[in-house]
This record gives sequence, structure tokens and C-alpha cells, in this order.
Amino acid sequence: MKQSKVLFGMLTSMMLLCFAAVLYAGTTFNDVIPLNEPSYNHKKPVIQFTHKKHVADYKVGCSECHHDKTGKPLNLKSGDNVERCVTCHKKAGEIKGKNAKGMSDADKRSYHANALHDNCKGCHKEFNDNNKSKKAPTSCNKCHVK
Repeated sequence: MKQSKVLFGMLTSMMLLCFAAVLYAGTTFNDVIPLNEPSYNHKKPVIQFTHKKHVADYKVGCSECHHDKTGKPLNLKSGDNVERCVTCHKKAGEIKGKNAKGMSDADKRSYHANALHDNCKGCHKEFNDNNKSKKAPTSCNKCHVK
């Protein structure tokens, strides 16, 4: 009887340790992610995306940025593998002005930089509107800092 209690206690302890390890591993992510897509030359300084700050401080959920091929938000947990944006937004750089005239928004978002700009600036504008603020940057030099 004593042996079974000890064995049960050991198994329970091991399960709790495994659960704690999975929980800890699932809450780690890079603090800062340089948005340096090597498929094209950046004309402005590379954005140093403060991933941890957006998740921990601003409470931005994974699905607010990460989506599937149809644009549907992904149900991710911290630590899940995530496809790089350029996997779907394959065209290098950005298209705008005369070159983008007559293109649908979806076609414009096939360009990597357009997709990022739409996603980030849209969220920042919404934040500012909802909070009657200008804290979230929406201009080039506020994100592309030298």
C-alpha cells in the first residue's frame, strides 16, 4: 500500500513538472523581431518589431496579426510555429502610387511590404481612434527609426 502511494505521488509530481514545463515553454517568444525580409532591399531602416511588448503590454492576441491564406485569424498559442509573412505575400517590396493604380487591395497585399503596412497601420489607426490618442505610430519615420 505504501509503495503504491509513493508511486502515485511520484507520477503526480512528474505530471505536474511536465505540465509546468509545457506551460513555461508555451509562453516564450522573442522580445524584438527585426522585420528584415532578405528578398528585397529596404529603402528605409528595418523595423524592430517589439513582439513581446505588443503581446505582454498591449495585450495584442496572436490572431490579430497572424491569419491563414483566406485572411481568417489563426488560433495560435505562444510557442506555435508560424509561417513567415512572405510565404503568402510573395512579391518583394511595396507597390504604391501610379504603379498600384487600378489594383485591388488583395493584389496590393500580395506585395510583402503592403501586407505589413496594411496590417500594422490599420491596427495602429484603430487603437488611436478607440483611445482618442496618437500613441500608436502611423507615419513612416515613427516605425522606420534610424
